[in-house]
Amino acid sequence: MEQPRQIPFSVLDLAPIIEGSTASQALANSLELAQRTERWGYNRFWLAEHHNFVGIASAATSVVIAHIAAGTSRIRVGAGGIMLPNHSPLVIAEQFGTLEALYPGRIDLGLGRAPGTDRATMHALRRNLNEGVDTFPRSVQELQAFFEPAQPGQRVRAVPGEGLRVPIWLLGSSLFSAQLAARLGLPYAFASHFAPDQLMDALDIYRNEFQPSESLKEHYAMAGLNIFAADTDEAAQRLMTSLQMQFLRLQRGDPGKIQAPVDSMDDHWLPTEKAWVDRSLRESIAGSPQTIQRGIEAFLKRTQVTEIMATASIYDHGARQHSFKILSNLPSFKASEDSEL
Repeated sequence: MEQPRQIPFSVLDLAPIIEGSTASQALANSLELAQRTERWGYNRFWLAEHHNFVGIASAATSVVIAHIAAGTSRIRVGAGGIMLPNHSPLVIAEQFGTLEALYPGRIDLGLGRAPGTDRATMHALRRNLNEGVDTFPRSVQELQAFFEPAQPGQRVRAVPGEGLRVPIWLLGSSLFSAQLAARLGLPYAFASHFAPDQLMDALDIYRNEFQPSESLKEHYAMAGLNIFAADTDEAAQRLMTSLQMQFLRLQRGDPGKIQAPVDSMDDHWLPTEKAWVDRSLRESIAGSPQTIQRGIEAFLKRTQVTEIMATASIYDHGARQHSFKILSNLPSFKASEDSEL
């Protein structure tokens, strides 16, 4: 029998704030999850920049990365991602240069071009809305330059930052970032866990158009995947209803904290709403260990990605940890060499 292909798995954590709890507890839970997933052999632990979401505690992403990196010792910690149009490249170079100086060899910088929020909040963040996604390629290259050794006569320098060459990833849910990552020779991560429509086209473009760079000789593609693992299929599918309700509220324009799971979603959504949520979350696997393994093998055969970024908005912190523990024991999971498995 053919052996399953093994690849690295990583964690995307949104520091979820559950109904009835606080951001403080969410951040404590994220640290505990990072510590456990480090022991179980996960490759990276990423956090994402979202603003004005009452159910997400990672808005100050670089601060949370420092919190996680300080409480761990091996696992790579990074942003998945920083929404670069919200910031000046110099500020991000200084922030992530500081992180790299504090935790050398462990920091990743994933960059996105979306606002990570609604338009009103975007105005509060950026003030000048005339600059944004259209300037993204130039901003990425400006940021790259700040991580290079300073040149003679260079007037603006990132300190810390210069010469540290923090690894930069491009993130996306469309074809734009796939093309840019290929042109710049950068690793690429696709947000298929919530926007799967162009996954295969983006991967094809990235691989076919990839140009080797000083930082990356061969293309390296990662994809997001919602994974809800439990002892039985029924238990896992129940866990996933928290994410389904989260997306339902998002579709209705009323995002909130993570809700407790329910036995059935039938009484919660209209058929049109169900269709939208199902389409948005179709790159999801919920089930027992055997079901999860079959789903992962099918996903890898279809996408041929080099790494999977697993995420799971699970209401109960213990169940969330149990889900990642189950995943770490599956045949497709390639543990980091210095894990404790």
